[in-house]
Amino acid sequence: MTQNSTVDQQLIHDIRKVREDFDKTVSAYTSDLWNYCRYLTGSPWDGEDLFQDTMLKAIGLLSQRWSEITDRKNYLFRIATNTWFDQCRREKRMVGLLDEKTRPGDGIELIDHLILEEALHLIESHLPPKQVAAFLLFDVFQFSAEEVSGMVKSTTGGVFASVQRARKKLATIDMGKKLAPSTKRANEKIIQAYLAAFNNGDFEEMLSLFSEQAENEAYLGFQEYSKDEMRKGSLRFGLQGYSAREVILWERPVIIVLTTGTPQTELHDIQLQEVENHTIVSHRSYFFRKEFILAAAKELGLKPQLQKPPVDWS
Repeated sequence: MTQNSTVDQQLIHDIRKVREDFDKTVSAYTSDLWNYCRYLTGSPWDGEDLFQDTMLKAIGLLSQRWSEITDRKNYLFRIATNTWFDQCRREKRMVGLLDEKTRPGDGIELIDHLILEEALHLIESHLPPKQVAAFLLFDVFQFSAEEVSGMVKSTTGGVFASVQRARKKLATIDMGKKLAPSTKRANEKIIQAYLAAFNNGDFEEMLSLFSEQAENEAYLGFQEYSKDEMRKGSLRFGLQGYSAREVILWERPVIIVLTTGTPQTELHDIQLQEVENHTIVSHRSYFFRKEFILAAAKELGLKPQLQKPPVDWS
């Protein structure tokens, strides 16, 4: 082993340790953060992407902190909000402004809880991003107006006025207006061949469906950048003990991996594949994503697997 390899391995080990320590310190807030990202973007899928970006930035920005983080929840939600606004600007979307049109507190009455619960799934398509963020942070996640004004870069009066307008708008949303789910997946033959190989425990047949330089990523867990790395890494133990099938999750076709030989079938993993020229070029796994797996299990009416080495969510 070369000196550079030793240094690389030590660096990877040290960074993983920092990541593990950081995850422990913010674990009390990640469920709320995931829901915030989900409602902010209007989609569990886009929300999951925003959540991942937020967590990676939150760790990366630690080295730039002048002092300790006194409010970890505020730190995470502020990064998520800024990241979402930056993404909206890159997509040429108008983030919006929070004009002060009322005195703080005037006419602020929370809308009916049941209406709110339904509206949260549709809010993003009815209000500018900045109003959505202010409403969610203040009404749903219970930050103070002062805290919200800092996160969305506005004033407390602007926050109060925006929340008031958002509540009035939400009361008019048509809850029945939802898109019909898409059940058709391109490259269906490759996906079915993957499922067959997986369920037959045919490791080599499954790998034969991947391109030589296929990317394999378990979100916030690990990354592999070739078929050879997959064979020597994440798939070296084979496929025993699980079954896979295709389902529609939040209007998107996915593969779910379930436990077998247990008293009750449990959701082990959720996978997505990208196929080009009849070959799998990208494979994505949500194995390490606790909040996503728990929400998906609830959506699918399944029990999530809480103990699956190396993670233990029990």
